[in-house]
Amino acid sequence: MSDLPRRAVTRSAKLASLPLGFAGRAALGLGKRIGGKPAEIVAEEIQQRTAEQIFKVLGELKGGAMKLGQALSIFEAALPAEIVGPYRATLTKLQDAAPPLPASTVHKVLAQQLGDNWRDHFLSFDDQPTAAASIGQVHRAVWHDGREAAVKIQYPGAGKALLGDFAQLARLGKLFGALLPGLDIKAVLAELRERIAEELDYLREAEAQHAFALEFHNDPDFHVPDVIAANEMVLVTEWMDGTPLSRIITGGTQEERDRAGLLFVRFLFCSPARVGMLHADPHPGNFRMLPNGKLGILDFGAVNRMPDGYPMVFGQLTRIFNQGDMATVVQGLRDEGFIRPGIEVDHDALRAFLSPYVEPTAVEEFTFSREWLQDQFASVTDLRPTNVVRQLNLPVSYVLIHRVHAAGVGVLCQLGATARFRDEVVRWVPGFTDDDTDTDDKEALVTTWPGRRFGPS
Repeated sequence: MSDLPRRAVTRSAKLASLPLGFAGRAALGLGKRIGGKPAEIVAEEIQQRTAEQIFKVLGELKGGAMKLGQALSIFEAALPAEIVGPYRATLTKLQDAAPPLPASTVHKVLAQQLGDNWRDHFLSFDDQPTAAASIGQVHRAVWHDGREAAVKIQYPGAGKALLGDFAQLARLGKLFGALLPGLDIKAVLAELRERIAEELDYLREAEAQHAFALEFHNDPDFHVPDVIAANEMVLVTEWMDGTPLSRIITGGTQEERDRAGLLFVRFLFCSPARVGMLHADPHPGNFRMLPNGKLGILDFGAVNRMPDGYPMVFGQLTRIFNQGDMATVVQGLRDEGFIRPGIEVDHDALRAFLSPYVEPTAVEEFTFSREWLQDQFASVTDLRPTNVVRQLNLPVSYVLIHRVHAAGVGVLCQLGATARFRDEVVRWVPGFTDDDTDTDDKEALVTTWPGRRFGPS
């Protein structure tokens, strides 16, 4: 990690290089047009080089820039594999290579957040972390009442770095506009900044996790470790063992894959109706298959608060898409802000882009696979100005929903799961069936918690 830019002036210089690079490419493009090269080819070259530089610079930075890059990955279908492939590899390397905080720093954070007598809260505390992420790391411990616990500690300065990067990135709207002309990037950046600020607040994460734990207590399908104690930069929860979903992906039986895939989908669709929140970080590392057959869920730092459950229009447009009425789907997307005024989209190209999200809801049983996903996206993986992905906007209220669905489809294809996924949509998404009305939506069950201490003391 010593080769990664750390100082603020270095980070700012890296980010500042993005608009400068774009200006240089635009000037070069003008020269080529004067020289007789077709304008569309010149535009395509500029966009590709711009994308390459964006992903290269963001991939070299942690903090807010990396978070933004991860969020922009939902538009990977608009970019060729030779651009996003190395970028994804860089992000993975950054996360996997995150060095642990020295024990002295860990102890200092615990003393600041829990008091000088922080050790009195634990029967034991392992100084070596069991996991590390972009803004914090997790230690195994035993709470003073004998419960095994996971202690999540935020890196000192993580919040300042994250929000500082977003202040820089907010000034790059025109640059991203050249790459994704249909996207209101300023609104997306503002939404992402607000969500990142929430992820930095471990008290807010504790509130969300406790609500999920209460709702799914003794549930036949799911287990969420409850919160023991929390402060702004320290979160103590019950420890949970189990087989990581990543291990099911690489070595699970087909039966295990099918079971995991069905529960994964059920959890994502039922949570907004039952808890009023959507888990917004559904990568395999946050899920465990437990010995009793339940799906265990971790990390509630990123949640989308949906007190009314899934939007009715989401189910309605999915149903209409399955019925083949693309004109009504396009108008519905315009009404919801997915297609901005003055932007025209090709209906067939739009159908191809939406199919991976909708096709599994059209049949009683569906099999996800990597090959299926590759085939679905084959028609939209280019940088031509007419690429439908580049023409679409992402309304702020759908930023996290789309992130979850895009990542979720990827996980299901890794699992190669076969199951009755349509049944989950019928059960939990209002508007998907003809007899749904605004008054019969499932009531959201939002549970609050009265303070910083959870469970028995």
